[in-house]
Amino acid sequence: MANTSSAKKMVRKIARRTVVNKSRRSRVRTYLRKVEEAIASGDKKAAEAALKSAQPEMHRAVSKGVYHQKTISRKLSRLSSRIKSLAA
Repeated sequence: MANTSSAKKMVRKIARRTVVNKSRRSRVRTYLRKVEEAIASGDKKAAEAALKSAQPEMHRAVSKGVYHQKTISRKLSRLSSRIKSLAA
């Protein structure tokens, strides 16, 4: 348990930051799920539109420090290649 006042303040700050990061992570997962559902349905146009709307949200999560840049780049690359192979 935190003893000093600064440690107690850090506990409060970490709790607030955890809530914010959790909501950001949830938003990214929601956008990813929409892309996955569009890919599963086989609709290339819908999948491209879903990916286009998901990209800014994913990059925003990177800039806020929720995800690492290479993680998001990998996810976007794999999603775009799956979309590209839909109607090939």
